[in-house]
Amino acid sequence: MITSAQEFLSLRFSDDPAEYNRAARESAPLEVWLELINDHPEARFWVAHNKTVPIEVLRLLASDADWRVRSMVASKNKAPADVLERLSTDEHDAIRQTVAGHPNTPTETVLSMCDDHWDEIRATARRNLSRRGCMGSS
Repeated sequence: MITSAQEFLSLRFSDDPAEYNRAARESAPLEVWLELINDHPEARFWVAHNKTVPIEVLRLLASDADWRVRSMVASKNKAPADVLERLSTDEHDAIRQTVAGHPNTPTETVLSMCDDHWDEIRATARRNLSRRGCMGSS
């Protein structure tokens, strides 16, 4: 377990692949994640990248100013429906594209994405609906 923000930063920015992998895979207490988010904005992408990051942290990062952080949140398998719903209207096309194809995105949200201004997002939303057996709806 990662026990401090400093330990996470040291692991993440290490040249040792074993340490880098620990930063991507090991859990940390909620206080450590919050300290990283609040005091180390350069680490927010890597916090979102961590496999064990709590959902409450993903909810915070879903509003990050950096589109890359929001994109990482949208790509998480455990991204909750409410976060994906919020990100479905993100200004960045790549984030909406990810949300349109995400299995956790609520069906109603995916349906609304069939009207997106970008044809790739519309196509991804239709494919997602088809996988769910909802294709007659779009």
